[in-house]
Amino acid sequence: MSLYSFGLEPLSCHAWNKDQTQIALSPNNNVVKIYEKKGNQWLNIHELTEHSGRITGIDWAPNSNRIVTCASDRNAYVWTLKDNVWKPTLVLVRINRAATCVKWSPLENKFALGSSARLISVCYFEKENDWWLSKHIKKPLRSTILSLDWHPNNILLAAGSADFHCRVFSAYIKDIEDKPGPTAWGAKMPFGEVLLEYKDCGGWVHCVSFSPSGDQLAWVAHNSSVAVVDAAQGKEVTQLSLQHLPMLSILYVSPTEIVTAGHDCCPLQFSYKGPGALEFVKKLDIPKQTSKSSVSAMQHFRNLDKRATEDDSNELATLHQNSITQLCFVSGQRAKVEKYSSVGLDGAMVIWDFKH
Repeated sequence: MSLYSFGLEPLSCHAWNKDQTQIALSPNNNVVKIYEKKGNQWLNIHELTEHSGRITGIDWAPNSNRIVTCASDRNAYVWTLKDNVWKPTLVLVRINRAATCVKWSPLENKFALGSSARLISVCYFEKENDWWLSKHIKKPLRSTILSLDWHPNNILLAAGSADFHCRVFSAYIKDIEDKPGPTAWGAKMPFGEVLLEYKDCGGWVHCVSFSPSGDQLAWVAHNSSVAVVDAAQGKEVTQLSLQHLPMLSILYVSPTEIVTAGHDCCPLQFSYKGPGALEFVKKLDIPKQTSKSSVSAMQHFRNLDKRATEDDSNELATLHQNSITQLCFVSGQRAKVEKYSSVGLDGAMVIWDFKH
């Protein structure tokens, strides 16, 4: 694992290019900064400054090398690199509230955008007019969309929202793609069809993630729970409540292993072997050993009174010193992730190795 600091500002979201030599980050403002790795340093090579509101989502398409960004200014832009300059194209997303998350589809011919306007915009490129159009999924969404993830078949879309629901929709757009075949989630797939609606999530659904096969969907909610729904087993839901603080991000690293992270500042590993068999495996951050200094009795009780702890240091034992906001795939295959990254409110980015 390796830790890099990008200043004092919190990092709200990040995305990698195809060969992991560049990273796009937003330091919790209206600018996207692109860094390139030179030796052991990250150099700021581009700044994308079109947005006027705080950036809420970044996604970098590996094959077409396009970046999509969305922000609280209710806009989304698709950025393409021409003559070493990133050029923005405005997307007609037609929303009247802030955009909250954005995700390219696996084939990179469309992307999904979640917003506080209680709808999902599925955006695709129309060649005749040379612009990005959107189609809306509105029903039965009742609140802000907090997270999105695409099924490997490029048609199904999972959404976690602030109405305590996790849903799977069809995002099939007949103008640009062939009719999809049946999946474990269902066979009828007109645009906007609801293939799963699970309402007992127990809190805001902060993040959703499909398994590499697409037959399972995992999510984390604000009641410190992790859950997996298995479409291959009759859409049976397995939920696990934890003693930890709520998780904000979740990532499938293999067909059975899941990594989550959030307000505990430390990635956690879970294993899902089938319905009813979701287990916590371990914390993935090895705490730093701190040398115990002799503390006077008065200082000991003062610490207990002030900090509710016996320690005298303000530093956490974990690598991240504040909440982790997002986990991201870095290298390997989707079914066997070798490296993944995390960014946090402490302005740090950590690249983690996953041992299978």
